[in-house]
Amino acid sequence: MPNYKEALDLFHEWTKTESLRRHAYAVEAAMAEYAGHFGENEELWRITGLLHDMDYEKHPTADEHPFVGVEVLRSKGYPEEVIEAILGHAQYSGVPRTSLLAKTLFAVDELAGFITAVGYVRPTGLDGLKPKSVKKKLKDKAFAAAVSRDDVYQGAHELGVDFDEHLTRVISGMQKDAERLGFRRADD
Repeated sequence: MPNYKEALDLFHEWTKTESLRRHAYAVEAAMAEYAGHFGENEELWRITGLLHDMDYEKHPTADEHPFVGVEVLRSKGYPEEVIEAILGHAQYSGVPRTSLLAKTLFAVDELAGFITAVGYVRPTGLDGLKPKSVKKKLKDKAFAAAVSRDDVYQGAHELGVDFDEHLTRVISGMQKDAERLGFRRADD
């Protein structure tokens, strides 16, 4: 299997926009947090989060994303568990989320995007962000309207985790990589 550096190089080759890169980094950070929680392989989980939307910039339609990307990943020797998780994060792919890796990727994808949006409107960014603030924003349908609230709640349900704990874990993972995600560090 390719290592993290090779995955990062591939991701950068396919993804040029800063916003999509930051989204992938946010999902990667949340996946790393969950890998630690579940005692899983952090590098594998980081790579899965990083590459889940690798082809989206060039192939944004449901006919192509994530199908084009996973074929590239297969050709480069990525394991089927990564392929299945990436396929499963797209509800329309028809690939069921059966593995813990796939369920976690789906659970953190939309939520990481939403938490990023919440961080952008706070003077302190992600610093000090609490689940209560995220839940309040989730109720505001006009805020980050493109984020599927159904997917956010369904993901936590499929993963079998308490929603507040889920929020705490994703926020924590993202706070650890705040600078990479475009936020200032708390001690700046």
